Amino acid sequence: MVYNLLRVLPRGLGLIMDGAGDSTVLFLIRHGHTVNGEERRYKGHIDVELSQRGVRQMERLAEALRGVGLKEVYCSDLKRARRSAEIIAGAAGRRPVVLPSLRERSFGRWEGMSFDEISRAYPEEFRRWKEDPLSFSPPGGESTLEVRDRVLEAFQSIAERHRGDEVAVVSHGGVNRVVLCHLMGISLQNIFRIEQDYGCLNVVELTADGFPVVKLLNWSGEGVPSTGG
Repeated sequence: MVYNLLRVLPRGLGLIMDGAGDSTVLFLIRHGHTVNGEERRYKGHIDVELSQRGVRQMERLAEALRGVGLKEVYCSDLKRARRSAEIIAGAAGRRPVVLPSLRERSFGRWEGMSFDEISRAYPEEFRRWKEDPLSFSPPGGESTLEVRDRVLEAFQSIAERHRGDEVAVVSHGGVNRVVLCHLMGISLQNIFRIEQDYGCLNVVELTADGFPVVKLLNWSGEGVPSTGG
């Protein structure tokens, strides 16, 4: 299989899906750039819209994936992911399937705040977060482990339902990182060593015996650094 990715990816990477055969192919996508996306704030469950830049990112990616026989497109129920998924699915003649379990991590009372603002307003909680980043929950929010549990349950359900298919999942930076850590056997302690830019594409092949192979990581053709959201 050689998809329209050849038109937009660096030379040679368009061949990444050759020989996928009976494998399941997962196109793991982060939503596009959001309104006020340049501000490095934790959005979490704040329901922000795509910016015009984000729409263009998704249109570009939809064109790149046009030759893919997507069986289904899944997405988070937050607007930035839903709108991104509508663009991807529309180009494939489909409508996205919305799964609230694919939402970004809830940061509770920290949502809308920057890293520095959190450290000043919640010094004790901030210290505990740095000491135990996996189990600690922001006030009113979720821990990394809680996010892992709900996200991987949804991911595994999708993978089992679509054995041998090509499927897109449009969600969030934190969600993608959790899935990629799981697939690559990386400790969640290292979750932020994986970058996920706005509008990025990751390609994962799940072989017939369930072995995951990451074919492409954090490709956007543009690369907009950002915090979680």
